[in-house]
Amino acid sequence: MPKIPFLPPSRVRALVAAVAGCAALGAAGATPVLASHGQLTFFEAPRQLENTALRAKTFKQLQLLGVKALRVELHWNEAAPSSKSRRRPHFDATNPSSYNWGQIPAVLYQAQRLNWPVLLTVTGFVPKWATAAHNDMVTRPDDKFFEEFMTAVGRRLGSEVTYWALWNEPNIPGWLSPQFNSNGTPASPRLYRGLFQSGYKGLQAAGLASPKVFFGETAPFGVDSIRRGESTKQEMSPLVFMREALCLNSSYHKASTCSSLPIYGYAMHPYTYPALQGTNYRPPNSNQVTIGTLSRLSNAIAKAAAARAIPRRVPIFLTEFGVETKPNPLGVSYQEQAEYDAVSEKIAYENPGVASFSQYLLEDEPPHGGEKGYRTGLETSSGGRKTLYYAFPLPLVVSRSGSGYSLWGYVRPATGATKVKVWVQPAGSGHFHVLKIVSTNSGGYWALHSSTAGSHWRVSWRSPGGVSYNGPAIGVY
Repeated sequence: MPKIPFLPPSRVRALVAAVAGCAALGAAGATPVLASHGQLTFFEAPRQLENTALRAKTFKQLQLLGVKALRVELHWNEAAPSSKSRRRPHFDATNPSSYNWGQIPAVLYQAQRLNWPVLLTVTGFVPKWATAAHNDMVTRPDDKFFEEFMTAVGRRLGSEVTYWALWNEPNIPGWLSPQFNSNGTPASPRLYRGLFQSGYKGLQAAGLASPKVFFGETAPFGVDSIRRGESTKQEMSPLVFMREALCLNSSYHKASTCSSLPIYGYAMHPYTYPALQGTNYRPPNSNQVTIGTLSRLSNAIAKAAAARAIPRRVPIFLTEFGVETKPNPLGVSYQEQAEYDAVSEKIAYENPGVASFSQYLLEDEPPHGGEKGYRTGLETSSGGRKTLYYAFPLPLVVSRSGSGYSLWGYVRPATGATKVKVWVQPAGSGHFHVLKIVSTNSGGYWALHSSTAGSHWRVSWRSPGGVSYNGPAIGVY
């Protein structure tokens, strides 16, 4: 029978439908009240899912891990004809047959068969012929060409996509350039606004009357401004980028020349760099947004809505996130990755404005071209399983609460209310014993307050289909 074994410590607007009441939770003491909503978890595994030899195995693996939603990136330059040419070829840019869609349709088809929501992020790089100077793949993309491309995208893939995002991390010069004008004023936000409006029009032209399009997909860090003469290719802080793209000044007053944008959600990548700073890190620059400072984004969205730059009650979608591990010198241990990731998911869950969490990568990126590659995966680049591989299906957070302990967890593979076994290891003991069998709510979440002292806790669960899950030992955060 399939089994995820215990790994000893080595050291949704789319707010997913509000849970209709919480199932009674067993507890050792008073039971904490759970938040009133669940959240999607977008998972991203491009190298495996777009590999025809690995796709079927990877989908089965993701199902076992409890994955129920995907994020997929579609790169304009990879689909477009003659993308490295400075001269635009003659072709019908709104006709899907003019493009090479690669393995994307096959991935979306399989996700649709599993009834998994899909977020499709359509992004650069840009065909050279679609940029202003025709000499790179990121500088000043042509809005009209992008609109035509999005019409083709909508016609080819629209029936299999639940959510859309237009551009990935547009506040980073490697994705959209320039970030600033030569006089020091912001440039990329207005470029992005044009791309968003053109992309939205393209989807409508494809027959999608009200597409669910996310705005942002912003990276967490950056600078607020540059001085005249400084490099225009510096990363821009996300809240400065947001305000400029929505035509808002620093006081959130909207320019009368700008209309409201029909955004369905605000997408954010709230990484903490370096990871070893922990989930509670608060960057001193208040225009930067990490997992520990989501309230900054919530407040900014509320102010933007009040200024009528966006609709009311726009939810936050955390569409890319992960915790980097060693041997990156700024990464954390495998044990800390599992604990930090669970704490981050709990932070997102407890924020009523957040509609999704995410996991970037199943397997670490291998080094390439002098780049180390992201090490946020559940597995190493050679396929070895990290502690997070076992913790991901059963995230667990333990924190001190008065004279006792507060426990929070999630049974990710569950499809309804279920029971989970909670174990505790007393201080000085080499053994675990059962602390409590706890009932989850209908979304798979549970909480418990315990007065039993311990050094580590873990959880175990058996699915209705007979799969045994055993989470790793977790310490107090």
